[in-house]
Amino acid sequence: MIVLAAQSQRASDSIEKVRLEEKIRGLNTTDNLEKKSLQNQLNTLRIKDSIRLVQKKLAIDSRRSAATGYPVIGFFKDTLFTIYNNSGSFTAHDRAVAVSDRIQKLSESFNVAADSLSLVHNESSVDILNGDRIILTISENDALWNDATTKELAEKYREIIQTALKKYKAETSLITLAKEFALAILVLVVLGLIIFYTGKLFKYSANQIEKQQDVRIKGIKIKDYELFDSRRQVNTLLALNKLIKWILILILISVALPILFGIFPWTRHFAETLFGYILTPVKKIAFSLWNYLPNLITIIVILIAFKYVMRALKFLKYEVESGNLKISGFYPDWANPTFQILRIMVLAFMVVVIFPYLPGSDSPIFKGVSVFLGFLFTFGSAGSLSNMIAGLVLTYMRLFKIGDRVKIGDVSGDVIEKSLLVTRLKTPLNEIISIPNSTVMSNHTINYSMESLNQGLVLSAAVTIGYDVPWKDVHKALLEAADRTPQFLKDPKPFVLQTGLEDFYVGYEVYGYTRGANMQASIHSQLFSNILDTFNEDGIEILSPHYRAERDGNAVTIPTNYTNIQK
Repeated sequence: MIVLAAQSQRASDSIEKVRLEEKIRGLNTTDNLEKKSLQNQLNTLRIKDSIRLVQKKLAIDSRRSAATGYPVIGFFKDTLFTIYNNSGSFTAHDRAVAVSDRIQKLSESFNVAADSLSLVHNESSVDILNGDRIILTISENDALWNDATTKELAEKYREIIQTALKKYKAETSLITLAKEFALAILVLVVLGLIIFYTGKLFKYSANQIEKQQDVRIKGIKIKDYELFDSRRQVNTLLALNKLIKWILILILISVALPILFGIFPWTRHFAETLFGYILTPVKKIAFSLWNYLPNLITIIVILIAFKYVMRALKFLKYEVESGNLKISGFYPDWANPTFQILRIMVLAFMVVVIFPYLPGSDSPIFKGVSVFLGFLFTFGSAGSLSNMIAGLVLTYMRLFKIGDRVKIGDVSGDVIEKSLLVTRLKTPLNEIISIPNSTVMSNHTINYSMESLNQGLVLSAAVTIGYDVPWKDVHKALLEAADRTPQFLKDPKPFVLQTGLEDFYVGYEVYGYTRGANMQASIHSQLFSNILDTFNEDGIEILSPHYRAERDGNAVTIPTNYTNIQK
C-alpha cells in the first residue's frame, strides 16, 4: 500500500509538473507576477522530487551489499550487464532471463542491423527497442542501482547490445567461420605431429637406454650389496621414460584443448574454464611456494647448522673412541652409545625447531596426526622402551663387553652382541641365546673375563680321598696335576685347600689361575685328566665318596699300566 501510494503521488506530481510547465509557456510576457508564482510551485515540485530521489538512493545503497545481481547473457554465453531491480511483478531474475531471450532472438534474424536499436523516453523510464519490439525498459530504480540517470543507463546498455551484435555478426560470417575451421584443423594437425614426433623421440631414448645395459648402466651397488642389477635399472629407466612421455602428451593435450575451444566464439567460455583448471592450480602452487620461500630458507639454515653440530659430535666420538682424547672418568667404550644418545637428542631438538616452519603445522589435522602417532609410539613400545633404558644402564655400568664369558641367571656363554634391546650370548654348545636387557638388569650377572687379564680367573677341582692317604701326598699329586695343565699360570702358583673332614674321606680342592676365561670346560677336562694321572702314578686310590673295596685278593683300583711302572 505504501509503495502504491508513493507511485500514485509521484504520478500526480509529474502531471502537475507538466501542467505548470504548459501554463508557464502559455502566459504572456507581462504576467510576471503569476509566472513567478507558477515557477515557485514548479520549483517546489522539483525539490520534492529531488528529495524523493535522494531517499530512494539511500534506501538502495543500504541494500546494495546484500543484493543479488542477475546477469544478462549475450550471444556467446558472455555477460553483457547485470540487473538488480524488480519491475512490477517481474523479479530481477525473471527480467534478466527475459532480456537474455530477447537479445538471443536478435541473432535469429539476418536482416537486423547492429545500429537498429532505438530509445523511447517515457515519463519515468526509457525503452530500448528493435523496431516495435521492446528489448529492455530502464526504470528510475535501475538507474539508481547503477549510479546514473535513466537516459545515461539506456545509452550505455544500447551501446553494449549493439557492440555485442556487431561482434556476433562479424564472428558468425561464413568467411570467419571458414577461417576458424581451418585454424582448428591446423591446431589438430600440429598437435598430432608434435605427439607423433614426441613418441618417436621417446622411442629413440628407450632404444638408447637398452643399448647402455652393461655398458654405462651397470647397476647400483652399496658396498657389497647390489641394490639394482643392470636389467632392473634399465627396466626402471624405461618405465620412467614412458611415464615422462605420457605426462608430456597430457600436457600438450591440456594446452591444445583451450586453444582449440578458444577459436570458436560458442566454445570460448569453455577455453577460459579449461585454462582456469590448468592455471589456477599452477598459480596456487607458485604463490604457495613463493610465500613459503622464507620458511624454506629458514629450514635449510637450521639443517645446515645441525649438520655441523652432528659433525662436531662425530669427531669427538672418534677421538674418544680411538684414545686420542681422554676424559677423566669417561671410558672409550662409552663413546659410541653416548654419541647415539646425543644424536637422538639433537635430531629431536632439530625437529622441534623446524616443526613451526613446516607447511600446515598449525592445522588441526596435522596436530591430530602428531598426537595419534605419539599415542601409538608411547603405548606400543612400552616394553621396548624399558629394554632400551636397561640397555643404556648396562652400557654405562660396564658389566661386560663383547667377547666376555658371562653367566646371566642360569645362562652361561660368550657375549657376541650388545644392543639397546637385547644381549646375545653364545654358549659352549654354539647355542645363540637372546636375553632382553630388562631381564639382564633383573638377574645377577657373573663376568668371568673381567679379571682374567689382570690377576687371572681362579678355576678349581674337588676330590675326596680316604683317611688312609697322607694329606701331603694328596697335596703333592694335586699340585702336580695343576702344574701339568698348560692354561694355568705359573705365577700366582696353584694351591690346594682341604675343604672338609667327612665320615669316610677328606675333601680336597685344587685352585689355579688362568687367563682363558672362555676355555673353562676344556681346562677343567685337562685338570681332571691330570689329577687321574698323578694320583695313579703316586699309587693313590680314589675310593670315595661311594666306592667300596675289600682286600681279599682283589686288584687295586689303579690301572695295571701304572702299577707295572711302579714295580
